[in-house]
Amino acid sequence: MIFSLEGILRFKSFHYIVVETGGVGYRIFVGPQTMKALPLQDENVKVYTSLYQRENEIELYGFAAIAEMEFFETLINISGIGPKSALGILSVAPLDTLKKAIAAGQANYLTKVSGIGRKTAEKIILELKDKLGDGKGGEMFGEDEEVLAALQALGYSLKEAREAIHRIPENARGSEERIKSALKAVSKNFKLK
Repeated sequence: MIFSLEGILRFKSFHYIVVETGGVGYRIFVGPQTMKALPLQDENVKVYTSLYQRENEIELYGFAAIAEMEFFETLINISGIGPKSALGILSVAPLDTLKKAIAAGQANYLTKVSGIGRKTAEKIILELKDKLGDGKGGEMFGEDEEVLAALQALGYSLKEAREAIHRIPENARGSEERIKSALKAVSKNFKLK
């Protein structure tokens, strides 16, 4: 199994990158969080990888952090969850928030991912809830739901609201403080456009 690749980032597409190492270019599928963490094209990069094999294909999936790669592998071991769905789940929120949502049994959080219905979301929760703890971290998840709802009520798209939640500092506590931080994040993003 290929645990990681380090080399030159030769190409960035919407869904994958190409890392060249030892004269070989590896196509690696990545999610939005990993894509944001990558350097510019033609710079050195290190990506943690998970090898996924189907009947006719072998694919590499890449991550900026080992914890994301391990959670991805946990997800694809659940019957009915493929690598594309697992990447979609990982793109919903920061990993800690996602784990807290699953531990708290919040199926609605997972159904926002394309291809994940209510039954599949409940299956993920059932299989992972015990592994992730007792849901005591559900408070932060509830606050993020409030942030998401508040930003959407102000006219921001679901995508913009999720990106803002990713930019909230970890030390921001309470719904009000998290909403203020998210508003700062979307306003900075809006100014850049």
